[in-house]
Amino acid sequence: MKGIENVKVRDVMTRGVITVQMDAPVRDAAEILVDEDIEGVGVTAPNGEIMGIISEIDIVKAFDENWDKLTAEDIMSSFVKTIDPEDTLKHAAETMKKEKIHRLIVLSSAHIGASDRPIGILCASDIIKAAVGKR
Repeated sequence: MKGIENVKVRDVMTRGVITVQMDAPVRDAAEILVDEDIEGVGVTAPNGEIMGIISEIDIVKAFDENWDKLTAEDIMSSFVKTIDPEDTLKHAAETMKKEKIHRLIVLSSAHIGASDRPIGILCASDIIKAAVGKR
């Protein structure tokens, strides 16, 4: 994609990762997606480690499974791919294409003393906006 070769993930990512605990009801995750107008929410263990991610489609898929009784852990995707804030959007797009995913958790592992702390999220829509000059 022309125009994103030198743009860094840190320049277009959404800062902060909104999360829910693994034992949170699915309804809580759905409300966060709506209230925050976001496409995905991180799912964390009690120690704060990101264990998975819930997207809008994960919640839609849960509608026919008595979703009021399900927890975030029940419907989360445990395959979480990460990226460094200093990587380029081109690299991020290639990763999304290869892994067939729509979002990447941005980790601060490149910073001295950081321990893979999530600092943001990068969605496919962020890359598209940057490519067309809307971000």
